[in-house]
Amino acid sequence: HVQLVESGGGSVQAGGSLRLSCGASGRYFQNYCMAWFHQGPGKEREGVAGISPGSITIYRTSDMRGRYIISRDNAKNEAYLELNDVRLDDSGMWYCAAKYGGNCGDWAQYRNWGQGTQVTVS
Repeated sequence: HVQLVESGGGSVQAGGSLRLSCGASGRYFQNYCMAWFHQGPGKEREGVAGISPGSITIYRTSDMRGRYIISRDNAKNEAYLELNDVRLDDSGMWYCAAKYGGNCGDWAQYRNWGQGTQVTVS
């Protein structure tokens, strides 16, 4: 089990960029799938991008693959999501999540969550 804390949210203008960070405490971070989820206002939370222990990346859609970059640094116990060319519908809460083993793109199996970080695009 890892504890997750997100940071890096804030206000950004449309077309700009933002980098979200997720710090993890606990053991064996390097063995966990990590993922980022987005919950827009009035919408359900959905998986956006995942990354395997060996840094193989998975994105929900091709558009997300083109605008977001997920990465991790196992030495620092951190995961990141870079948002580029942000749009109004990127606003909302962004959550970091972790799961041990299995398919890192299986969004429904993530059980370990951070508290989220708010992004507002104007």
